[in-house]
Order: sequence, then C-alpha cells, then structure tokens
Amino acid sequence: MSQHALFSQLPATDRLLREPAFTALCAEFGHTRLVDTLRQMQTAARDEIRAHQRLPEWRDDWAAEARRRLHKDEESALRPVFNLTGTVLHTNLGRAIQAEAAVEAVSRAMRSPVTLEYDLDDAGRGHRDRALAALLCELTGAEDACIVNNNAAAVLLMLAACAQGGEVVVSRGELVEIGGAFRIPDVMRQAGCQLHEVGTTNRTHLKDYRQAIGPETALLMKVHTSNYQISGFTKSVSEEELAQLGAESDIPVVVDLGSGSLVDLTQYGLPAEPMPQRLIAAGVSLVSFSGDKLLGGPQAGIIVGKKGLIARLQSHPLKRALRADKMTLAALEATLRLYRHPEKLVERLPTLRLLTRKPAEIQAQGERLLSLLAPLYPDFELRVEPCLSQIGSGSLPVDRLPGAALTFAPRDGSGSALARLAERWRGAARPVIGRINDGRMWLDLRCLEDEAGLMEMLQS
Repeated sequence: MSQHALFSQLPATDRLLREPAFTALCAEFGHTRLVDTLRQMQTAARDEIRAHQRLPEWRDDWAAEARRRLHKDEESALRPVFNLTGTVLHTNLGRAIQAEAAVEAVSRAMRSPVTLEYDLDDAGRGHRDRALAALLCELTGAEDACIVNNNAAAVLLMLAACAQGGEVVVSRGELVEIGGAFRIPDVMRQAGCQLHEVGTTNRTHLKDYRQAIGPETALLMKVHTSNYQISGFTKSVSEEELAQLGAESDIPVVVDLGSGSLVDLTQYGLPAEPMPQRLIAAGVSLVSFSGDKLLGGPQAGIIVGKKGLIARLQSHPLKRALRADKMTLAALEATLRLYRHPEKLVERLPTLRLLTRKPAEIQAQGERLLSLLAPLYPDFELRVEPCLSQIGSGSLPVDRLPGAALTFAPRDGSGSALARLAERWRGAARPVIGRINDGRMWLDLRCLEDEAGLMEMLQS
C-alpha cells in the first residue's frame, strides 16, 4: 500500500473527539490534554508510515492508546522503586529513606500554616532555625547551629561568611571532589577566598599549617575525605591538633565532615565515622555535615559551632538564598528527635536499620524468594550468593557490609537476555533496580523490607 493510501487512513482529530470513548477521555483528562495527545499520536503514526510503510500497532484502537499515554503522563517523575543495587544511600535514588516520624511531620507542615518564623511568646518574628538550633546544640554540645539546603551550601556559606577576601589553609590531600564536579578549590573561588595548600598528597604535618599562617589567613580548614582513602606512607593532622593551633593563633578552624554521624557507629558493628560532637568538644570552631546521609534525614546542610561565627553565617546575604524550607526543617527536626532515644534508633531510623541488618537474616530472605521465583523464571538459573553492600553517598568508601543477593543468570548465557530482564523490571509499576555483573543480574537484598511488594513486581 502506498504512503498516500496509508496517510488517508489516519482519522481526523475532530472525528475522534466525537466518538463516545473520547468523550469519556475528555471528561477525565480535559480537552486540551486529550487534543495534544491525539496530535502526538498522529505525528507518531505519520513517522511510522514514512519509516516502515505501515500503520502503528494501535491503529484499530486509538482510544485505548490515548488512554495508555494519558495515564503514563500522569505518573510522577519521582517514582518509588525497589533499591536492590547494593548501595544503601544511593544518590540517584534519593539517599536516605525518611523515618515515619519525619514523614508525618512533613505532612503536618504541608497541610497547615506553621510557626516557621513566628514567636508565639511575644507574637513577633522568630527565626526559622531556632528550634533545630536548640536541638542540635543539645545533641552536639555546640553553642549554636545553622541550617541550609545541603552540605555543599554549608561549605560555601562558611567560606563566604568567614573568609571572603582572605586565605584558607587546607592540606593538599584534602582537596576533594564529590559528585557533580563539586570541588573544594572551585567553591573557595566562588566564596571569594584564596586557597593556600599545605603539605603533600599523602603527608601533611602540623608545622605545615603553622608555617602557612600569615596576615591574610582567615581560616584553617579540614575536609573529611569521605569518598576516598589515602593509605600507605601517610601523615595527617588531627582536628584536635588543628583546633589547638587555631586557638593559639586566634584563627577559626572549620571542618567539612561531608557525611557525619551523631552516634558511634562501631557500637552497631559498623565502621567508625567522625562525629560532630567530638570535634566540637575538641575545640573546632565550625563543623558542617549532611542531613540525608548517615544522619538518615532529609537533604540539608547542618553547621554547628561557636555562637559568634554562627551569627555571621545567619546574617550573611547567602543565608537567605541557601536557607531550608519548612518541609525540610520539619523532617529534620523529627529525625533529630529520634536521636534523643538511642536505644530505639535502629528500630525507628530506616538508614540505621538497613545498615545493621544481619547477613543471616538477608540470606534467609534470599532463600524464601528463591523458592518462590525459580519456577517463574525457567530460562534463568537463580542462586542466592554472598555479596558486599556499600553505604554510598561518599560515606565510608572502602568499607563493605556483608550480605546476600538473589542472582539471575540466563541459561543460554545471553547478555541480551539480561538487558531485556533489566528493562522489563524497570518498566514495572514499581521499578526494580538491580545491577548486572559477571553475566548475572544481582538483586542485593540489604534494602528490601517489602518482600510481598517485590514478589508482586517480579511475578507480573
């Protein structure tokens, strides 16, 4: 059949809109959206004719295809998924799952006006950080605190408010780059301060900092190398040593922890991570860390430290541009309150709960799933295999958590079969995200709490 003949079979939009099926679609989705969808379908049909000399597969049921497209367009861009990648705090998948207390707090804050910047005692204007500042001071021993929208913003604000026009002394081995090409030297330039590198990549001594101090020195800075580790012939200066030097020289010392944890993770059998309260006790002037990494809360940048310096941050013009909104503050406050009850923290904080799961528990979960899923995937060999999960988001980069994964290997050894399987699972109502490695699809089960939900997706 000629192209002209095929084009003549395409129905006009006006005719389609008069059909009962499209009248119902118009009532459900609106006239404008329906017309736009029909025009997109007609364009797609013309492209199919030009490219393949045929009508599209849905040529006999335009209404069904229109409904499918309209429903797909209604799906949120932020879709819930099963994170079976083996990375607990996966940046691309939203990092920390929020505690129920945080979810409820955000819901309340969204449904009603709240006392964000209103003081009920004197009916005057309050400060949006006040409640969280008191809570953070309680938990860390700091004099005051400041909240911004992420830790990169926290670093930028500390540098701009405390060192603009001056020098910041940093060890060469701590000039980190994190995801998205966020580099400490670039941030310093944006903040209007001058980087003064000291030491070498693998060895920096206290005397290097002392010799670098001059009339232009505004800050001494340490950056926690949270996403890499230098090993071998190394030497670094502790925060305690640098804080003492700062006190002797009357120069503030700031530390970018990147992740940071408010509890000693070693008590749960996890690797140690620097704690803000220990740095504050050591005399560090300002400490910044993230809300959505090991803390287990929403994306936020938290700065704790000396009252005078925090006041400078709060009054800096950048603070307004970087401040957190009421939903973030509500979630963060609820999360921080959980730390008042450390004996219940594993139970209530999803991040810590997932990180502390026992390998035997995960193995048993894998065995249950294997027995149910093996008959449904006859073209694949299913096995439960030991694996090592990672914490993610630049936290504890070389440490791994032993666990178990359910693996799928095509019996014919076809790599394309694995690609099709991954594509099929990504297209599920709740996408299943695993990883392909060594000729197998790996579903790391550390982050799986909804077994029934996963079974429903893998059975569909």
